[in-house]
Amino acid sequence: MARTEAGGYRERLLAGAMACLQEKGYARTTARDLVAASGTNLASIGYHFGSKDALLHEAIAGFFDRWIARVERSMFDTEARSPREMLERAMMELVDVFEELRPQLTVFVEAYPAALREAALREKLADSYARCRQVGADMVRRAVAQLGVELPTAPEVIVSVLVAITDGLLLQWLLDPAATPDARQVVDALAALSVLFA
Repeated sequence: MARTEAGGYRERLLAGAMACLQEKGYARTTARDLVAASGTNLASIGYHFGSKDALLHEAIAGFFDRWIARVERSMFDTEARSPREMLERAMMELVDVFEELRPQLTVFVEAYPAALREAALREKLADSYARCRQVGADMVRRAVAQLGVELPTAPEVIVSVLVAITDGLLLQWLLDPAATPDARQVVDALAALSVLFA
């Protein structure tokens, strides 16, 4: 397992935790693995995070936060001409990145079964989803203000549905990438549904 040397102990521990999670998985990562991967010591885990599990939870949540920030950059770095273009940009960063993010997404999916039994991890993932909904809703409000459109439903509901679509596609993609639609196909399908049920 490669060691992570750059940055302070906290940053090194988080980077080491993500490396361990990707290589060994949530259940099989030990405190000694984390120390070896980060080039730190056992005491630093307790000092910075309180426990090995808290460190792993923080590493998973950090990935979630970086992914949300990536979507936001894609949506607003340049001006979009239409709501559809804005949605396509978001979906490209949510769906068309699966191959690039495969190791981290595998960790994310592996965390779900553990979260069903571990209250602390379940709360951490729930907090990550809550932040995603809030930040996503803020992005939707910003987008509709820029584009001069009105929404027929609350931004939080829209974001929850887009997250559900992304999570579902992620699971499909991990099992059968070739059969999973890409971002443009997802937007086409949503447009078709809006016509059918308008």
